[in-house]
Amino acid sequence: MKKYEIRLTGSGGQGLITGGIILAESAILDGKNALQSQSYGPEARGGASKAEVIISDQEIVFPKITECDLLLSLTNVACNKYIHTLKKGGILVIDSTVDRPEREDIIIYQIPILETANEKLKKAFVANIVALGAINKILNLVSENSLEKAVLKRVPKGTEELNRNALIEGRNLIK
Repeated sequence: MKKYEIRLTGSGGQGLITGGIILAESAILDGKNALQSQSYGPEARGGASKAEVIISDQEIVFPKITECDLLLSLTNVACNKYIHTLKKGGILVIDSTVDRPEREDIIIYQIPILETANEKLKKAFVANIVALGAINKILNLVSENSLEKAVLKRVPKGTEELNRNALIEGRNLIK
């Protein structure tokens, strides 16, 4: 495994910071090195939010992402703000409601993350877990077992089955 730099972006309240924490914890469960950081606008809920995760088999020397390998954007604002930070040959995962950027040098997955959470699972708050299932299917960053363990450790009691299903639905979005 090489070092992967992942940036999860959207708006406050979409659970992306929790998603970043879960992804880092699952990497640690797999015996990998991981760093996680986050930022969000002063508005918090509804404002821009960003979580960054670095996962590597080697020591992580620099704790910040300059050019990410994978960028997840759940809103147009987030995509427009961070698309320039996605490296050439990188992977962009955007919700189906987000406009496709005009970049020929990246791989784009445009998938219904928010719709899956809202319509199929009937709970908007699991969009972050749907996204994690999709991202992990694309990159195979961590074992499915470790990802599920990290998810179940972080989600509210009583929502374990819903979140387990959100992971599965996220994986199923990637063909």
